[in-house]
Amino acid sequence: MLDLNDIAVFIRVAQLGSFSRAAQALAMPVSTVSRRVTALEEALGVTLLQRSTRKLSLTVQGRAYYEQCGEPLNELQDAERALTQAQRTPEGLLRISVPVILGQAPFFEFVSDFMRAYPRVRVDLFISNAFLDLIGENIDVAIRYGDLRDSSLVARAIGTSVRYVVATPGYLEGRTWPQNPEDLAEHECVMINGRNNQAEWVLTKGKRTERVHVSGPLSSRDFNSVSAFVYRGHGVGFLPSAYCDDQLASGELVRLLPEWTSPEFPVHAVYPTRRFMPQRLQVFLDALAAWQSPSWRQA
Repeated sequence: MLDLNDIAVFIRVAQLGSFSRAAQALAMPVSTVSRRVTALEEALGVTLLQRSTRKLSLTVQGRAYYEQCGEPLNELQDAERALTQAQRTPEGLLRISVPVILGQAPFFEFVSDFMRAYPRVRVDLFISNAFLDLIGENIDVAIRYGDLRDSSLVARAIGTSVRYVVATPGYLEGRTWPQNPEDLAEHECVMINGRNNQAEWVLTKGKRTERVHVSGPLSSRDFNSVSAFVYRGHGVGFLPSAYCDDQLASGELVRLLPEWTSPEFPVHAVYPTRRFMPQRLQVFLDALAAWQSPSWRQA
């Protein structure tokens, strides 16, 4: 009969790639860790780990077993915590993935306030526009803008985001301001994810929708760099409000076609499906839903 403790020890060894590091994390002797893994291999009748004096690696069977057991074991552990620690203060490591647009002071302040409210929760923060594999990377929750791809992830709507057409007074000096969306085709534009420095911008005004082909001197893969070149007068930008609200208020940027915006982009918090949600994740989701973010309008 398989011992769940042996499986848990094997999972930790596989994650850390070392008997000694796993022993340290589990607060048990290396000999005990090795013995438990050997007992599991004998019970299964397969070799899970290839051992050598210099390297420890998973066998093909070990990799398959690790991938099958990791998430169910997490669910069992979460279930135990839900039953036995329901009244305890949220604790443990919370791994959060957010896009670059959130890598600014308001979000950092939100996370700081959350950590002060729950001092026993530790945070591992990933700031990247890449759609990380939450299960493969063992990430608890991600904030994502735009329509979601089909997946097994649970999605919780937290708001919507919108973009404005903007430019600097310096860029506009001596140029004819656009009066209609199609006039943008006559301007130098700074784009996100352009192809051959060309892109299609979709603008809405009430029930009207216009698609405009634009081009210009620079395209980039993130709004930090796009906004930087718009701020420096290299062309018209189509920026999320979080990247231009302060500059519009100060006069550094001018909003063009003020009756037109992008369609609203949904903002979601997504997390892997689990029957038992860790309490640290639950309180974070509740705090996120209540937060007045400058990057989106609340749902």
